[in-house]
Amino acid sequence: MPRSVNSVASRNRRRKILKQTKGNFLARRNVYTVAKNTLEKGLTYAYRDRRKKKIEFRALWIQRINAAVRPYGMTYSEFIGKVNKQELGLNRKALADLAMNHPDAFKAVVEALK
Repeated sequence: MPRSVNSVASRNRRRKILKQTKGNFLARRNVYTVAKNTLEKGLTYAYRDRRKKKIEFRALWIQRINAAVRPYGMTYSEFIGKVNKQELGLNRKALADLAMNHPDAFKAVVEALK
């Protein structure tokens, strides 16, 4: 009895991977074994960096808050210590947004904490 290989399913599986590597350079897009490795590594980076993005944004917010409170004679750690002690309910994202886009509102927050 001849061997059954189900070429339809095999082709579809390969086509799916090649479709996902569209836009890559040279063999990374059209040689199946290379494309498979490229896709796997790319998906690994995507998974990792979805988590890393949160860390990077938090660091950015901290830098912005620190730069914004320096003219008022405070450091970031003093400022956040006072924010937490007073239980303002503003997180770093909101404070950084105030510092960048609404400096008058941020100044009011700083003055209230002094």
